[in-house]
Amino acid sequence: MATFVLVHGAWHGGWCWDRVARPLRAAGHEVHAPTLTGLSERAHLLSPLVGLETHVEDVVRLIDVLGLTNVVLVGHSYAGQVVTAVADRRPDAVARRVHLDAFVGADGEAARDLLPETVEHHWAQSAAEQGFGWLVPVRKLSVLGVTEQADVDWLTPRLTPHPWKTYTDPLRLTGAADAVPAAFVECTDWMRVFAAQADRARALGWPVHEIATGHEAMVTAPGELAAVLTEIAGSVPGGSGGG
Repeated sequence: MATFVLVHGAWHGGWCWDRVARPLRAAGHEVHAPTLTGLSERAHLLSPLVGLETHVEDVVRLIDVLGLTNVVLVGHSYAGQVVTAVADRRPDAVARRVHLDAFVGADGEAARDLLPETVEHHWAQSAAEQGFGWLVPVRKLSVLGVTEQADVDWLTPRLTPHPWKTYTDPLRLTGAADAVPAAFVECTDWMRVFAAQADRARALGWPVHEIATGHEAMVTAPGELAAVLTEIAGSVPGGSGGG
Protein backbone atom coordinates (compact mmCIF):
# COMPACT_ATOMS: atom_id res chain seq x y z
CA MET A 1 0.00 0.00 0.00
CA ALA A 2 1.06 3.59 -0.59
CA THR A 3 1.48 6.48 1.81
CA PHE A 4 -0.21 9.59 0.42
CA VAL A 5 0.53 13.11 1.59
CA LEU A 6 -2.07 15.41 0.04
CA VAL A 7 -1.22 19.12 0.01
CA HIS A 8 -3.97 21.65 -0.66
CA GLY A 9 -3.72 24.83 -2.71
CA ALA A 10 -4.55 28.47 -2.02
CA TRP A 11 -7.38 29.35 0.39
CA HIS A 12 -8.09 25.72 1.37
CA GLY A 13 -7.22 23.36 4.22
CA GLY A 14 -6.44 19.68 4.51
CA TRP A 15 -10.14 18.93 4.93
CA CYS A 16 -10.71 19.62 1.20
CA TRP A 17 -9.27 16.14 0.51
CA ASP A 18 -11.86 14.32 2.66
CA ARG A 19 -13.83 12.92 -0.29
CA VAL A 20 -10.61 11.54 -1.84
CA ALA A 21 -9.04 10.34 1.39
CA ARG A 22 -12.00 8.11 2.26
CA PRO A 23 -11.72 5.78 -0.77
CA LEU A 24 -7.93 5.77 -0.55
CA ARG A 25 -8.05 4.70 3.10
CA ALA A 26 -10.78 2.17 2.34
CA ALA A 27 -8.39 0.63 -0.19
CA GLY A 28 -5.77 0.26 2.53
CA HIS A 29 -3.60 3.28 1.82
CA GLU A 30 -2.21 5.59 4.50
CA VAL A 31 -3.33 9.20 3.95
CA HIS A 32 -2.16 12.46 5.49
CA ALA A 33 -3.68 15.83 4.54
CA PRO A 34 -2.09 18.66 6.53
CA THR A 35 -3.42 22.21 6.59
CA LEU A 36 -0.69 24.70 5.73
CA THR A 37 0.22 27.47 8.15
CA GLY A 38 -2.09 30.48 8.02
CA LEU A 39 -4.91 28.82 6.09
CA SER A 40 -8.42 27.71 7.04
CA GLU A 41 -8.47 26.29 10.60
CA ARG A 42 -4.88 27.51 11.00
CA ALA A 43 -5.73 31.06 9.87
CA HIS A 44 -4.93 32.33 13.38
CA LEU A 45 -1.26 31.76 12.51
CA LEU A 46 -1.38 33.99 9.43
CA SER A 47 1.05 36.90 9.15
CA PRO A 48 2.91 38.76 6.39
CA LEU A 49 5.91 36.53 7.16
CA VAL A 50 4.19 33.33 5.99
CA GLY A 51 5.78 32.37 2.69
CA LEU A 52 6.66 29.41 0.52
CA GLU A 53 9.39 28.33 2.95
CA THR A 54 6.83 28.15 5.77
CA HIS A 55 4.65 25.76 3.81
CA VAL A 56 7.57 23.64 2.67
CA GLU A 57 8.61 23.26 6.30
CA ASP A 58 5.04 22.26 7.23
CA VAL A 59 5.27 19.23 4.95
CA VAL A 60 8.93 18.39 5.55
CA ARG A 61 8.30 18.28 9.30
CA LEU A 62 5.25 16.09 8.83
CA ILE A 63 7.36 13.58 6.88
CA ASP A 64 10.21 13.74 9.37
CA VAL A 65 8.18 13.55 12.58
CA LEU A 66 6.01 10.67 11.39
CA GLY A 67 8.95 8.93 9.74
CA LEU A 68 7.09 8.59 6.44
CA THR A 69 8.71 6.72 3.55
CA ASN A 70 7.71 5.74 0.03
CA VAL A 71 5.49 8.82 -0.04
CA VAL A 72 3.23 9.71 -2.95
CA LEU A 73 3.28 13.49 -2.53
CA VAL A 74 0.32 15.24 -4.16
CA GLY A 75 0.11 19.00 -4.58
CA HIS A 76 -2.93 20.87 -5.86
CA SER A 77 -2.61 24.19 -7.68
CA TYR A 78 -0.24 26.49 -5.71
CA ALA A 79 1.05 23.44 -3.80
CA GLY A 80 2.90 22.29 -6.90
CA GLN A 81 5.60 24.66 -5.66
CA VAL A 82 5.47 23.09 -2.20
CA VAL A 83 5.75 19.47 -3.31
CA THR A 84 8.62 20.29 -5.68
CA ALA A 85 10.59 21.84 -2.84
CA VAL A 86 9.73 19.03 -0.42
CA ALA A 87 10.83 16.38 -2.92
CA ASP A 88 14.09 18.30 -3.37
CA ARG A 89 14.74 18.22 0.38
CA ARG A 90 13.53 14.69 1.10
CA PRO A 91 14.15 12.74 -2.13
CA ASP A 92 14.76 9.51 -0.21
CA ALA A 93 11.33 9.72 1.48
CA VAL A 94 9.29 10.74 -1.58
CA ALA A 95 8.67 7.97 -4.11
CA ARG A 96 6.65 10.12 -6.51
CA ARG A 97 5.20 13.60 -6.69
CA VAL A 98 1.89 14.34 -8.35
CA HIS A 99 0.95 17.80 -9.58
CA LEU A 100 -2.83 18.15 -9.63
CA ASP A 101 -3.60 21.09 -11.92
CA ALA A 102 -0.54 22.62 -10.29
CA PHE A 103 2.60 24.63 -10.87
CA VAL A 104 5.64 22.87 -12.33
CA GLY A 105 8.33 25.25 -11.17
CA ALA A 106 12.09 25.22 -11.68
CA ASP A 107 14.81 26.67 -9.48
CA GLY A 108 14.41 30.43 -9.12
CA GLU A 109 10.82 30.53 -10.38
CA ALA A 110 8.05 31.98 -8.24
CA ALA A 111 4.42 30.90 -8.59
CA ARG A 112 3.42 34.32 -9.90
CA ASP A 113 5.93 33.85 -12.76
CA LEU A 114 4.05 30.72 -13.84
CA LEU A 115 0.56 32.23 -13.95
CA PRO A 116 -0.88 33.50 -17.24
CA GLU A 117 -0.15 37.23 -17.43
CA THR A 118 -3.77 38.34 -17.09
CA VAL A 119 -4.32 36.11 -14.04
CA GLU A 120 -1.06 37.23 -12.41
CA HIS A 121 -2.05 40.87 -12.89
CA HIS A 122 -5.48 40.26 -11.36
CA TRP A 123 -4.01 38.46 -8.35
CA ALA A 124 -1.38 41.13 -7.73
CA GLN A 125 -3.98 43.87 -8.05
CA SER A 126 -6.37 42.05 -5.70
CA ALA A 127 -3.62 41.67 -3.11
CA ALA A 128 -2.69 45.34 -3.39
CA GLU A 129 -6.24 46.73 -3.31
CA GLN A 130 -8.22 44.24 -1.19
CA GLY A 131 -5.59 42.22 0.67
CA PHE A 132 -3.60 44.96 2.44
CA GLY A 133 -0.74 44.29 0.03
CA TRP A 134 -0.03 40.78 1.32
CA LEU A 135 -3.18 38.66 0.99
CA VAL A 136 -4.94 37.17 -2.03
CA PRO A 137 -8.72 37.25 -1.43
CA VAL A 138 -10.70 34.07 -2.06
CA ARG A 139 -11.77 33.76 -5.69
CA LYS A 140 -15.32 32.99 -6.79
CA LEU A 141 -15.77 29.23 -6.82
CA SER A 142 -17.61 29.38 -10.14
CA VAL A 143 -14.38 30.61 -11.74
CA LEU A 144 -12.72 27.44 -10.46
CA GLY A 145 -15.41 25.21 -11.94
CA VAL A 146 -17.42 24.56 -8.78
CA THR A 147 -21.09 24.93 -9.68
CA GLU A 148 -23.05 22.50 -7.48
CA GLN A 149 -24.64 24.46 -4.65
CA ALA A 150 -23.88 21.74 -2.10
CA ASP A 151 -20.18 21.96 -2.97
CA VAL A 152 -20.24 25.76 -2.81
CA ASP A 153 -21.94 25.62 0.59
CA TRP A 154 -19.33 23.15 1.88
CA LEU A 155 -16.31 25.10 0.66
CA THR A 156 -17.29 28.73 1.20
CA PRO A 157 -17.24 29.01 5.01
CA ARG A 158 -13.94 27.12 5.25
CA LEU A 159 -11.90 29.16 2.76
CA THR A 160 -9.60 31.99 3.88
CA PRO A 161 -7.36 34.58 2.18
CA HIS A 162 -3.97 33.30 1.04
CA PRO A 163 -0.58 34.93 1.74
CA TRP A 164 0.72 36.55 -1.44
CA LYS A 165 4.32 36.01 -0.30
CA THR A 166 3.95 32.30 -1.13
CA TYR A 167 3.43 33.37 -4.74
CA THR A 168 6.32 35.82 -4.87
CA ASP A 169 8.92 33.64 -3.13
CA PRO A 170 11.10 31.77 -5.65
CA LEU A 171 11.77 28.06 -5.50
CA ARG A 172 15.24 27.21 -4.20
CA LEU A 173 16.22 23.77 -5.47
CA THR A 174 19.42 21.71 -5.36
CA GLY A 175 18.43 19.43 -8.22
CA ALA A 176 17.66 16.47 -5.95
CA ALA A 177 13.98 16.61 -6.91
CA ASP A 178 14.91 15.66 -10.46
CA ALA A 179 15.52 12.11 -9.24
CA VAL A 180 11.95 11.83 -7.91
CA PRO A 181 9.52 10.63 -10.61
CA ALA A 182 6.61 12.98 -11.23
CA ALA A 183 3.17 12.90 -12.81
CA PHE A 184 0.65 15.57 -13.75
CA VAL A 185 -3.15 15.48 -13.52
CA GLU A 186 -4.91 18.15 -15.55
CA CYS A 187 -8.49 19.26 -14.91
CA THR A 188 -9.90 20.14 -18.31
CA ASP A 189 -13.43 21.49 -17.73
CA TRP A 190 -12.72 25.07 -16.67
CA MET A 191 -10.65 28.06 -17.81
CA ARG A 192 -7.49 25.86 -17.67
CA VAL A 193 -5.11 28.28 -16.01
CA PHE A 194 -2.65 25.38 -15.66
CA ALA A 195 -2.67 24.20 -19.29
CA ALA A 196 0.83 25.59 -19.81
CA GLN A 197 1.98 23.68 -16.74
CA ALA A 198 0.58 20.46 -18.21
CA ASP A 199 2.51 21.22 -21.38
CA ARG A 200 5.65 21.77 -19.33
CA ALA A 201 5.10 18.41 -17.64
CA ARG A 202 4.75 16.70 -21.03
CA ALA A 203 7.96 18.34 -22.22
CA LEU A 204 9.70 16.95 -19.14
CA GLY A 205 8.47 13.48 -20.05
CA TRP A 206 6.01 13.15 -17.17
CA PRO A 207 2.85 11.08 -17.64
CA VAL A 208 -0.12 13.46 -17.89
CA HIS A 209 -3.59 12.29 -16.88
CA GLU A 210 -6.75 14.25 -17.68
CA ILE A 211 -9.95 14.51 -15.65
CA ALA A 212 -12.99 16.20 -17.21
CA THR A 213 -13.89 18.37 -14.25
CA GLY A 214 -13.15 21.82 -12.82
CA HIS A 215 -10.04 22.90 -10.96
CA GLU A 216 -11.33 21.53 -7.63
CA ALA A 217 -11.18 17.87 -8.63
CA MET A 218 -10.94 16.69 -5.04
CA VAL A 219 -14.40 18.17 -4.52
CA THR A 220 -16.11 17.74 -7.88
CA ALA A 221 -14.65 14.41 -9.05
CA PRO A 222 -13.22 12.69 -5.95
CA GLY A 223 -13.86 9.12 -7.10
CA GLU A 224 -12.16 9.63 -10.43
CA LEU A 225 -9.27 11.46 -8.78
CA ALA A 226 -8.83 8.69 -6.20
CA ALA A 227 -8.70 6.16 -9.05
CA VAL A 228 -6.03 8.17 -10.89
CA LEU A 229 -3.96 8.56 -7.73
CA THR A 230 -4.26 4.84 -7.05
CA GLU A 231 -3.05 4.13 -10.59
CA ILE A 232 -0.08 6.44 -10.11
CA ALA A 233 0.71 4.85 -6.74
CA GLY A 234 0.73 1.46 -8.43
CA SER A 235 3.66 2.58 -10.57
CA VAL A 236 5.77 3.35 -7.51
CA PRO A 237 8.40 0.68 -6.76
CA GLY A 238 7.29 -1.08 -3.60
CA GLY A 239 3.83 0.47 -3.78
CA SER A 240 0.53 -1.08 -4.69
CA GLY A 241 -2.37 0.35 -6.58
CA GLY A 242 -4.70 -2.46 -5.56
CA GLY A 243 -7.31 -2.60 -2.82
